[in-house]
Amino acid sequence: MNSVPHAASRVDGFLAGSRDTLAMVVGIVPFGLIFGTLAGPAGLSPWATLAMSLFVYAGSAQFIAVTLLAAGASLPVIVATTLIVNLRHALYSATLLPYVSDMPRRWRALLAFLLTDEAFAVLYNRFSSAKGGVDRRRYYLGAALTLYAAWVGSTGIGVVLGNVIPGIQHWGLEFAMVASFVGIVVPQLKNSAQIGVALTAGVVALLAHGLPYQLGLMVAALVAVAVGVALEGKGAKA
Repeated sequence: MNSVPHAASRVDGFLAGSRDTLAMVVGIVPFGLIFGTLAGPAGLSPWATLAMSLFVYAGSAQFIAVTLLAAGASLPVIVATTLIVNLRHALYSATLLPYVSDMPRRWRALLAFLLTDEAFAVLYNRFSSAKGGVDRRRYYLGAALTLYAAWVGSTGIGVVLGNVIPGIQHWGLEFAMVASFVGIVVPQLKNSAQIGVALTAGVVALLAHGLPYQLGLMVAALVAVAVGVALEGKGAKA
């Protein structure tokens, strides 16, 4: 007798997750288009480009890998750099653990693969808020699959456009990436320590922009982490 309401709650949770990510999709689509257009000139075939989005599914790591590939970097450098950049996902996973720890392992494995910056922002905002009462599995799945479909689909479109429209990679679509990350970060800045870390990361990234192999991103991340630890320690002593 209760199967229909239970099934309805699952569908509602899935649709709620999908709906809450629509604003993020607006930023992801240009991001995917740019990746699809840049991967070809960097040396990736159309199928390899699409496979990278399907099975790697890590936008920033994919961009860095393509940039390093175009620069002639060795495979160990590419692998090490992308792994370091993606270390932030360990923090995302630890933050979401209280909300997914009761899920079966197969669910956690699938959801871990689908975890991205945008997904984390949407999920944490929902799960940690007073309106968090929702089927968490289906909400997570709805949000993550919507973002996944947008990324893979826009990559495929980018591959096609890159072959038929010369110079599309120079149209300035990369601004959408900046806007997307600003939209993710700003709502999470709720105290002076977090604001200090964000400002530090931005300033250091600008100053270190000229470093080879996108090392400026890693330098900014490391400095920001150090500043965050220092500020949190100072706050704990106060």
